[in-house]
Amino acid sequence: MTYRTIPKLDMAGAVGDADTSHATHAGAKRDEENTMWRTVLARDTAADGHFFYAVRSTGVYCRPSCASRRPRRENVLFFADAHAAERAGFRACHRCHPRDAATDPSLEAVRQACVFIASREMPPTLAEIGAQVGLSPAYLQRRFTQVMGVSPRQYAAAQRVARVKARLKDGESVTATLYAAGFGSSRGFYEQTPDQLGMQPSAYRAGAQGQRIAYTLVESPLGRLLVAATGRGLCALRFGESSGDEALLAELHAEFPRATIERDDALLTPEADAILDHLAGQRPVLDLPLDVQATAFQARVWAALRAIPYGQTRSYAEVADTIGEPTAIRAVARACARNPVALVVPCHRVVRADGALAGYRWGVERKRTLLAREAEAAEGAQEALPFAAD
Repeated sequence: MTYRTIPKLDMAGAVGDADTSHATHAGAKRDEENTMWRTVLARDTAADGHFFYAVRSTGVYCRPSCASRRPRRENVLFFADAHAAERAGFRACHRCHPRDAATDPSLEAVRQACVFIASREMPPTLAEIGAQVGLSPAYLQRRFTQVMGVSPRQYAAAQRVARVKARLKDGESVTATLYAAGFGSSRGFYEQTPDQLGMQPSAYRAGAQGQRIAYTLVESPLGRLLVAATGRGLCALRFGESSGDEALLAELHAEFPRATIERDDALLTPEADAILDHLAGQRPVLDLPLDVQATAFQARVWAALRAIPYGQTRSYAEVADTIGEPTAIRAVARACARNPVALVVPCHRVVRADGALAGYRWGVERKRTLLAREAEAAEGAQEALPFAAD
């Protein structure tokens, strides 16, 4: 049986006959709940991750495949995700561990795919990766991208670029770096690495000399905001105090000491407007192009952060599990702290395992405010959640 994501029903009603619209809406809701209930009775593992059910009498929520004794239908509520169930006051089942990512076999396959890709000098094909982890190429492509935020091909490219950057910083020649990183020709080297480095390799080794960076400064609900970009995408997005423009500019110049940095408000107006709309809760997904310098590990962490849904949080341990490095919790925290683009890479959505906010590069109070705003906006958008039994 194939399961689809639970749809968000239109609680506001459609234009037309009110009684007919209500009846249609109620009927669709009952059909959806009946399908989910049959799935729960069958303990079908294929439905895990597509929805959760909670039991009023116990105050617990579970995966559809949970092996616990089945409750009475009238005591059951359905939720689209674990966070919605917890916001409604239910706690996670200690038997099926609905929040434990490790129980999702596809996540383990993605972790194995990361290890396999990193072990290969030349990027493996999608078919090779799929055969290694036991997934079809099409499903692997889709699930890998959902979990990591980048495709397998992009992940493999990040691994190669990490080798390029390390050798260039050590002063090796471009030619030596070419062969050490597994590139078969200089043409491939120069065609592929600029997308990751944001410049030609020799320019990167020279400290980005000759690179043009435009920036703008705008007022936001959380203080001053510096937005800076190269021709490829955003390279810096930072909060500052109302009187701290000089400090923000000093940081930008320190990070790109040999670049030509110029203010260009008109050029960056679309990006600045999108960011302000995001802060106002009007644009939950802030999918802006980036041109940031990162190690392969940082790229994996930042991709995982971009995959955290708006209005939700993850612990440092959960992020470490997601990227296949369960013991790298402190390294994940360091990668969050070094994130140069606030909001677009939402490091504010990572908290401690006990829910405490921990640190934030731009201040814990900003982090608290951001999370509160996002949670409120996300809750308001979930018109049909939870699906309560009639």
